[in-house]
Amino acid sequence: MSVPAAAAPSVPGTRRRVRRNKAPKWVGAVRRPLQQGGEMVQLAGQVFGSAIRHPVGYWGAVRDQMFDILKLCWIPMMVSCTAFGFGAPGLQGGNLFLLFGIPERLGSFFIMASVREFAPWINAMVVAGVMGTAMTADLGARRIREEIDAMEVLGVDPIRTLIVPRVLAITLMTGLLDLVALAFGVLGGYLASVWVLGANSGAFFENFFANATVTDVWASVAKTTIFGLLIGVVCCYKGLHTQGGPIGVGRAVNQAVVISFAAIWIFNYVFTTILLGLNPDMQVFK
Repeated sequence: MSVPAAAAPSVPGTRRRVRRNKAPKWVGAVRRPLQQGGEMVQLAGQVFGSAIRHPVGYWGAVRDQMFDILKLCWIPMMVSCTAFGFGAPGLQGGNLFLLFGIPERLGSFFIMASVREFAPWINAMVVAGVMGTAMTADLGARRIREEIDAMEVLGVDPIRTLIVPRVLAITLMTGLLDLVALAFGVLGGYLASVWVLGANSGAFFENFFANATVTDVWASVAKTTIFGLLIGVVCCYKGLHTQGGPIGVGRAVNQAVVISFAAIWIFNYVFTTILLGLNPDMQVFK
């Protein structure tokens, strides 16, 4: 008669200790965005490192990408900036000035409303919504079709071939399109002030240029250029790391747009706060 082997003694609390050592779900939820943020910064470093070390061979692709951005974005930019300038700061702010009988002062108000804030913001929103999504979808489709993997096997650097031209093009073009956004944003305010509220046209522009400074213009262009850099890096990163087939491409596009918008809003707050803190005279209207 065989004697059954003795059962292994159970250690009380073993399962409890294993469960206790397992990291909570919120740790992963916090770690994942921080890890992706670090990888985005690393990608930006790789892009600029590749572009600076050997600054030739990609400018033709940059030119083509810039032309695509201009072709696809300038009409939505024109319509959006004119409509927003006419509606929100134009009519709403103009009605407030009209109560005091000074609708011409809307020209000075548009330095703060258009040049500093909503024109760069609308510019970045349009570029992210039109070109950022297209970049993410294109790179994501290449990833799930394993084209990027094939490039790496063949010894072709996908960062230099695919990412550098896109990031440089969207960075430069977003800054240049800010000048278009500023012009049409002020045009919307002019239509609201002169055509609707009956302000004097010459007085509107006199108040505008009396308060406009070189700092306002270069800061607006510089801020919008950095917006373009954020959009390019975020959208290219999400496209390169697409997973899950065609559904993953749509998910990557959605995440890229949301993260780009959030990054733009956060950076805009920090940049404007520092700018006004270093230039307090910009807050005084003449």
